[in-house]
Amino acid sequence: MSTRRKVSLITLGCARNEVDSEELAARIEDAGWDLADGADGADGADVVVVNTCGFIEAAKKDSIDTLLAAHDSGAKVVAAGCMAERYGSELAAALPEADAVIGFDDYTAIGDRLDDVMAGRRRDAHTPRDRRTLLPISPVERPAHGSHVVVPGHGGQDDLPDGVAPASGPRVLRRRLGGGPVAPLKLASGCDRRCTFCAIPAFRGAYVSRPPAEVLEEARWLADHGVRELVLVSENSTSYGKDLGDLRALEKLLPELAAVDGVERVRVSYLQPAETRPGLIEAICGTPGVAPYFDMSFQHASGPVLRSMRRFGDRERFLGLLDQIRALAPEAGVRSNFIVGFPGETEDDFEELVEFLSAARLDAVGVFGYSDEEGTEAANLDGKLDPADVAARVEELSGLAEELTAQRAEDRVGSVVRVLLEDKAEQAGDAEPDGGFEGRAEHQAPEVDGTVLVRGEGLALGDIVEARVVGSDGVDLIADVS
Repeated sequence: MSTRRKVSLITLGCARNEVDSEELAARIEDAGWDLADGADGADGADVVVVNTCGFIEAAKKDSIDTLLAAHDSGAKVVAAGCMAERYGSELAAALPEADAVIGFDDYTAIGDRLDDVMAGRRRDAHTPRDRRTLLPISPVERPAHGSHVVVPGHGGQDDLPDGVAPASGPRVLRRRLGGGPVAPLKLASGCDRRCTFCAIPAFRGAYVSRPPAEVLEEARWLADHGVRELVLVSENSTSYGKDLGDLRALEKLLPELAAVDGVERVRVSYLQPAETRPGLIEAICGTPGVAPYFDMSFQHASGPVLRSMRRFGDRERFLGLLDQIRALAPEAGVRSNFIVGFPGETEDDFEELVEFLSAARLDAVGVFGYSDEEGTEAANLDGKLDPADVAARVEELSGLAEELTAQRAEDRVGSVVRVLLEDKAEQAGDAEPDGGFEGRAEHQAPEVDGTVLVRGEGLALGDIVEARVVGSDGVDLIADVS
C-alpha cells in the first residue's frame, strides 16, 4: 500500500476548469502525492482541493457548499479555481473552514501549498487584482511523455517571471481524470472582450492563445490515451490566433487536429457571433472529422440590449448567421445561452428575443436571469428590473425554449446521425428492456445538449456508429443501428 499522502480533487464549473484540474492533478502527483479515486472521495483523502467556479451567484453558492461539505469530511480543505482567484483574501476571511485559499499563481507550487496545509502553516490568501493589466508570458511547446504531458525546462516556479503567469498557470503537466472517449482541449486562456455583465476577464486575464504546435502535441497525447473526441475550449474560441498574428489560425488548425491518428471528431465550443467569420463557418461545416456544431454566444437578440452589454448584432444579423451555417450544413447543431432581465430591457426587447428564439431553431438553449456581478459595469447601470419581473421572463422564455428544442429534436426523426457511444444505457439509468448504449451525435456537446439512446447488435464503448433516429424525448433521441 502507498504511504504517500492523498488528495481528493473536486472540479466545479465548465470544461475549462476540467483542464485546469487535470493540470493540477499532474502537478500534485509530481509533488509526491496520491490522488483519491472516485470510490475513495473526500473520505479517503488527507486534503480536498476544490477547483471552484465563480461565474454567477448559483455557481458561487455551489462552490461554498462543496467547500463546507469537504470540511465536514474531516480532511483539510483547499479552495482553488476561479472563485478563489476572484475573491482571494475576502473568501479566506469569510470561510475559515478552508485551510488555504490559493490563486492561479500558486499552481506551480501546489506541492508546497499542500505541505503547508498539512503542517498547519497558514499562508495568507492573495489580494484580488485585475489580471487584465498583467503581461502574459508565451506558452511553451511540450512533448507527450508517459502518463503526463510535460514542458521541458519548466519544472519549477523559479523559471517564471514574478506575477506574470498565464491565467491558469504555466501548463507544465496534465493527467487525465476519469478517462472516457471525450476530452476537453484548451485553445487559450483569458479574454480580451469587455462585456458589461462579465467578470471573467478581470480574474482570468488577457487572451493568450496556445501555439498550434502545442495544441497538436496535446491532441496526440490525448489520442494515445483513448480519446476519440476533442472538445476545443477557451473563453472565446473565435479569438484564437489573434495574439499570434493570425486570425485564421483556428481554420488552419482544425484539419490538422482532425487528422490526428485516433481522433474521430473535433468539436469547437464558445464562439462569439460577431467574430464568426465565413471562413471559420466553412472550416467547421466542411472539414471531415470536425462536427458541424456551433456553440454561439448570442446572449440576447435586441440590438439596444446587446449594445448595452457591449456586444454586437441583433435578431436579423443573428438569423442571417444561422442561414449561412445551414446553407453549408442543414443539420448543423446550434446551441446558445441568453440573459433575461438585463438592465433597461423593455417588453419590446424581450419580445424581440422571443421572436428570435421562435425563428432560430436551436438545438439547445440556456436561459439565465440577470443578477449583478461585483466588478462589472452592468452592476452600475440604471434601469434595473424588479426581480419578480426577471423571474417571470425567465420562466416564459425557458418554457418556450423547452418546447422549441423538443420540436427541433423531433424534426430529426428519420434522419441518420453519427453517434459516439459513451456509456451503457443501464448505467445511465435507462429503462429500455433491450438496453443499448448512450452517446452523442454531432449536434450534441457533452453535458449540456442531450443524448442519443442507440440500439443494435455488436456495439462497443468508444465506437462511432451511424444510426437512424426513430424517436425523441425532449432533446434526447432514440436511434437504431441497422
